Amino acid sequence: MANNSIQDSENCPLCAGADVVGYHRDQRRAYLQCSACRLVFVPTSFHLSADQEKAEYDLHQNDPQDLGYRSFLNRLAQPLLERLNPKSQGLDFGSGPGPCLSLILEEQGHTVALYDLYYASHPELLESQYDFITATEVVEHLVQPLLELERLWSLLKPGGQLGIMTKLVASPEKFVNWHYKSDPTHISFFSVATFEYLGQRWGSAPEFIGADVILFEK
Repeated sequence: MANNSIQDSENCPLCAGADVVGYHRDQRRAYLQCSACRLVFVPTSFHLSADQEKAEYDLHQNDPQDLGYRSFLNRLAQPLLERLNPKSQGLDFGSGPGPCLSLILEEQGHTVALYDLYYASHPELLESQYDFITATEVVEHLVQPLLELERLWSLLKPGGQLGIMTKLVASPEKFVNWHYKSDPTHISFFSVATFEYLGQRWGSAPEFIGADVILFEK
């Protein structure tokens, strides 16, 4: 990437590393990669405004009764349920306009609080402690991923489960045609190495399930 001014002004939003290099550029945006934690991220100059971001989210049609959508979320729900004690209390962080994962978990006897910046803004929920926290299709939207993920980790009780669902960066070659980067609200792209970096910070090795589910136990 030729725009060195962007590189020079952007530290990694996950680890604050300054060793950042160009990863890809398309017609709309640049993408940088941190050499330390391997996060691929979009420079802030390309981020949407809050109103633009909300407008994009309003286009999402996630019907809790859609069997395909439930099947998609079950990729996280089922392994998480296998690890939860009966009647656990959890938080669905970034629950979106049509909460569905919480219903799946509540059907199995658990209690789930909902937090979403735009659709369920209840900041007091971010002051409680939980047996589990879920973040499905959320981390790729985070402007300050370290701040948010460290906060979620602090809300977990010892032995608690953090369940994340996001598509993983594989290689620069695959990134070129990767559909996941086409969403203008996607600005932080994690890889196996990035989650391993977080695991080292937290003293908890990530468990990778399938192509896009990651579990941490506190």
